[in-house]
Amino acid sequence: MRDEVDELVDAWNRERSDLDLTPVEVFSRISRLSRLLDLARRKAFSQYGIELWEFDVLAALRRAGGGYELSPGKLIRETLVTSGTMTNRIDRLTARGFVERLPDPHDRRGVLVKLTLEGRAAVDGAFEALVDAERELLAELPTGDRTQLVELLRRLMTPFA
Repeated sequence: MRDEVDELVDAWNRERSDLDLTPVEVFSRISRLSRLLDLARRKAFSQYGIELWEFDVLAALRRAGGGYELSPGKLIRETLVTSGTMTNRIDRLTARGFVERLPDPHDRRGVLVKLTLEGRAAVDGAFEALVDAERELLAELPTGDRTQLVELLRRLMTPFA
């Protein structure tokens, strides 16, 4: 079975047979898969009227459990964005009724961002749609191959953690 990356590697081998193209074989597939996953995510999330960035913030709050609230600083660490970006995102999610700002009971100057019932419904629905879409993408792989893929990707990511 061949794919478009095989064609790309064949072309490079013709032009640059002096190079080991194994990294290209791996990372070109990961890059292309990433684009396909982004499209699948956008489609899954659009069913619930939310954008990728909205899902990131709402999902961080949902995963927090308990009262589904985090400080803006914790949200920044969870979503890897700047404080200015996070402030803008919280403002926009507040305007949509997905989150609310509350005073932090442990810090008079601090605030907590809390997931509302409407926000919880949106993120739960979007997450279920995402899991269904990703399950379909993995459908061709037998369970053993999925397990092996998880381990290989984990090992590949470990140096970046």
